[in-house]
Amino acid sequence: MPPPFRRPQAPPQFTGPRFNEFIQSPKVRVIDENGENLGVMYTREAYEQAVSVGLDLVEISPNADPPVAKFLDIGRFKYEAQKKANEARKKQKTQEIKEIKMRPNIDDHDYDTKMKKVVEFLEEGDKVKVTMRFRGREMAHGQLGMAVLQRVAEATGEIAKVEAHPRMEGRQMLMVLAPK
Repeated sequence: MPPPFRRPQAPPQFTGPRFNEFIQSPKVRVIDENGENLGVMYTREAYEQAVSVGLDLVEISPNADPPVAKFLDIGRFKYEAQKKANEARKKQKTQEIKEIKMRPNIDDHDYDTKMKKVVEFLEEGDKVKVTMRFRGREMAHGQLGMAVLQRVAEATGEIAKVEAHPRMEGRQMLMVLAPK
């Protein structure tokens, strides 16, 4: 019985900067561990110098001409790069779209309550979609809904800009506000 077919194993996908013998260019501009520029030299020669110091030769700027390589500890370099990326991801704020629904004949107190939420969402950095819902005969009085949405736009004029002006979509009128 023949052995089962095995797919040839591909080399692992290379991520991060090239280092040591993986550097492909013949010459590199070398910076030592203290930040001193040693000038342009052959990659093999620079690699041997890095090994003699007990560090790796890491390609920092591969698109330069010639590429820039530095004497570093590759493990530490990758660890710090990963830590920096995680920190940036933590600080990144995704902008959400919050929705506030109103009716054209909204009462003053209800309007004030909804407006507090609109302001709160805008201050958190989220976009706000204000939806005006029309039922039955209210459809004939689109100007009432438009007046309420204009009032919302004026009230939030200090902290927000109108990203999408009021428009009808079926039985609803929509407006999108974005923080300034």
